[in-house]
Formats: sequence, C-alpha cells, structure tokens
Amino acid sequence: MAAYGLYSHIQSNRRRSAALLAGLFFLVYLLVYAGALIAEALSVNADLDTLMRRALSDLISAAPLATIGTVLWIVIAYFFHQNMIDAMTGGQEVTRREEPRLYNILENLCISRGIPMPKLKVMESDALNAFATGMNQRQYSITVTSGLLRLLDDTEIESVLGHELTHVRNGDVRMMVVAVIIAGVVSFFAELFFRLWFYGGFRGSRSSDERRGGGASFAILIAVALIVLAYLLSFIIRLALSRSREFLADAGSVELTKKPDAMISALRKIEGRGELPGATSAVMEMCIDNPRQGFGELFDTHPTVESRVAALVKFAGGHDPGPLALPPAGESGEEVPSELPAPGGPWESAPARGPWNAAAENGAEDGASGTPPPADIDTSSVPGPWGPHRNR
Repeated sequence: MAAYGLYSHIQSNRRRSAALLAGLFFLVYLLVYAGALIAEALSVNADLDTLMRRALSDLISAAPLATIGTVLWIVIAYFFHQNMIDAMTGGQEVTRREEPRLYNILENLCISRGIPMPKLKVMESDALNAFATGMNQRQYSITVTSGLLRLLDDTEIESVLGHELTHVRNGDVRMMVVAVIIAGVVSFFAELFFRLWFYGGFRGSRSSDERRGGGASFAILIAVALIVLAYLLSFIIRLALSRSREFLADAGSVELTKKPDAMISALRKIEGRGELPGATSAVMEMCIDNPRQGFGELFDTHPTVESRVAALVKFAGGHDPGPLALPPAGESGEEVPSELPAPGGPWESAPARGPWNAAAENGAEDGASGTPPPADIDTSSVPGPWGPHRNR
C-alpha cells in the first residue's frame, strides 16, 4: 500500500504540474495584454473602458504570434538548455574509466530497476550538491560536485543519485525545465517593460497622459499591476513545482536503495553547503538542496532539511543523527575509500596477493605459490597450495 500511495502522489503531482504549466502560458498572454494596454494608453485619447477593450482586441490579434514566440523559445531551450547549464556550472561528462566509483553506483541503481542510464557529469566545486536536467531519455543527465564525491561515502552518494533518478523517473526534470523556460519568458518581458518605464521609454509621455485625463493614467497603472502579478505568480509557480517534488524524490531514493539512514545522513551533510557560485536561481531550483532562502517558507524553493528528515524518520523508519559537522573545504584531500572495482573490472586492477598471482610472479608451477605462508599459520588442515594435497 505504501508503494501505491507513493505512485498515486506522483500521478497527482504530474496532473497539478501540467495545470501549472498551462497557467504559465496564461501568464504570457497576460503580459501581452498588459503591453497592449500600455501601448493604447500612450497612443489613444480615450476613457479607461475603451482602452481596455482596444487592448483586448490587440491581445486576440497578437495571441498567435505570442504563442509562436513562446513555443520557439521552448524549442531553442529544448535543444540548447543543457549546453547553457554546463557552460554556467562547468559540468563535464565522465565515463566509467574516469569516475569508476560514481559511474558504477549509478549503473547499479539503473540496472536494478531497468532505468535507462542518464549521462553522468561532474563539476569542480567544494559545494555539496547535485542536480538532474534534460527533456527526454537522450538528454537526461545527472551532475554532482567534486565536493560531494569527496565528503560523502558510497551509500550516501547512492542515495543522492537515487534522489535525482527519481526526479527523472517521475518526469520532474522535464517539468522543471519547461517551467523555468516559460517563467523565463515572463521574467524577460516583465523586466523589459519595467526597464522601458523607469529608464526613459515612457517618460516623455507622462505630461500628455495628464492632458488626456485619468483614462490613460489608470490604464497604465492597471498594466503595471498586471505585469507585477504575472511576475510574482510565475515565481511562485516555479517554487511550487520544485518544492512539492522533493519529498517524493527523497521517498523514491529510499525505495530504490532501501537505505533511509543513508538518505538522511546525505541530507545532513549537504545541509547549508550546496551554494553553487555562478549558478542562476533556475539552476539552484533543480538541485537536491537550495541554500538560497526567500522571505519565509512560501518563497523557499525546497522544504527545509529538517522537514525532509522528519518525513524520512516518520514514514521510512530512518534515524536522524542531527546536524553533521564536516572538515572545512580543502583541508582534506583524501578520497572516500571505494569498494567498487577499478575501471574495466578486477582484471585491470593492481594484482592481488594470493596463490593465483604469486605463482605467476615467482614462476611456480601447478598453481603453487612461490611465497611461503606466514610462520604463525597452521597449514596442516588448510586446503590449497600450502595444505595437504590428495594424491590422484
């Protein structure tokens, strides 16, 4: 029943996300209407009702162009958003040979659930963070920081990768990218209008507004209010899309790994240490943790680590160790020991010491070792090259 509940939430979340994205298109049209209202107020001497009706007519005429422009924006971002993110964060794609530990952990997770393996990228940063991006199976990628690799153990990294894989499985990554793209359109036009207004674009017409009477002035005030409303709503929608998915991704990671304590300890280590210098707010919203806080929880892109840990303790039976102290970045250059094989498998790793290798090294025949066993080992009953052999 727990799995059924989780997947029910996922399906419900997808439906809400689709509705929110449709709302973002509405915001684009709202901006077009606001722009038309400003244009009519500055060009026509009429009362407020007439100006609003003329602006509505302008919106109907411009709607196809606004739709085409928005779709074109999405198409461009569809093909080039990953390149833009990589240029911003410095993420580099890695292979098994370059990052065997990380690659093998992700591959094992994907194989265990039959999930196509996304691309794997590493960005050089002391921050502890990770994020997934992409619009389809060919584009999906997971990026982790070098600081995360250095300070988290294998089970914790597995939990982080499971979190990001869940975002991919649930369609969260695609939804977030689309939401960020469309919200970017809203932000772009809102900022354009305000720059034109405050930096001289509309200053010369203020005296003429007064001569026309209150219609033009009220129309412009309404348009500015609509632009502010569209911008705030697009911002809140983006936060809702991001925040509502983190609990599900944490739960999905535990479902994949069966290790709630590892997910909790990973969150505690990452807590407050995920700031990516140079990354935009849109990129930070995709990360496993976003330390950039707004004005109260309504404007936070992620739930607090405390609330996420509390949910894992309550519903997954994990144990909370509390906030964890880590060595300052750069003090420890040691890698976390890896139990995974070296690139290409054990046959390419350093020769192991044992009877099967010692024989080859010392020229012994018939599989016998050229290195005698330690003196304190009783070999009388030990089968193998040092123990008794049955005559055939």
